[in-house]
Amino acid sequence: MSNPVFFTAPGTLDGLAPGSEFILDGAEARHAVTVKRLTVGESVDIADGAGKRLTGAVAAVGPNQLTVTCAELSDEPRPPVRLVLVQALAKGDRDELAAETATELGIDAVVPWQAERSIVRWKAERAAKAHAKWQSIVTAAAKQARRAWIPEVRSAVDTAGLQAAVAAADLAVILHEDAVRPLRHVLEAWQAADSAAGGAADACEILLIVGPEGGISPREVTRLCDAGAVTALLGHHVLRSSTAGPAATVLASDILGRW
Repeated sequence: MSNPVFFTAPGTLDGLAPGSEFILDGAEARHAVTVKRLTVGESVDIADGAGKRLTGAVAAVGPNQLTVTCAELSDEPRPPVRLVLVQALAKGDRDELAAETATELGIDAVVPWQAERSIVRWKAERAAKAHAKWQSIVTAAAKQARRAWIPEVRSAVDTAGLQAAVAAADLAVILHEDAVRPLRHVLEAWQAADSAAGGAADACEILLIVGPEGGISPREVTRLCDAGAVTALLGHHVLRSSTAGPAATVLASDILGRW
């Protein structure tokens, strides 16, 4: 069974080596001690959320801290092709569920999208609180999945902002029930073209765009396609807003060799 993972701030694992001790404190330490009830000698992983992972054994337990003796340090690189879920805001916490599940399945970043047909609205103070909640959900999901990387929840965008993100992406795919080409064909064609061009010098980024419960409006599809997006069919059935993104993450991860 894999070790439980607890997060520390980026940079706090720098300079450590096998045999050295690391002290975890704060909320993560309290969770390890009071909820997970870790004891001396148990194996544990400490990750900084930016790819660095410490594996070791618990050396001491205190009320609000956990001392771990480092056995191994590793750096997990980002995948060369990064997947970004653009998730339209949806009612009933389905948008949050999509972000959570996609994180467990390996998404690299999440973008909340205020689509035309989104019933939920992020405004003023609610926007900051909602963004913080999404980041908390994603962090918890990354811990559950034993990830060394915590996906970034980027700033919420409206359709104009999404147009700009589409134009900057290496590939942007709108998951749409009226599309003709399957997502597999779209990704394989892009992969073949990228390979023929010698591969990207830097990391590539693919946007997977999911609409709200009412679907993406025709006007939005046109605007996003004008910015460079393509439409793709995810399957024979119409999926919920909470399901489409995670399903696309699984398929894309397999096709692109991330799994």
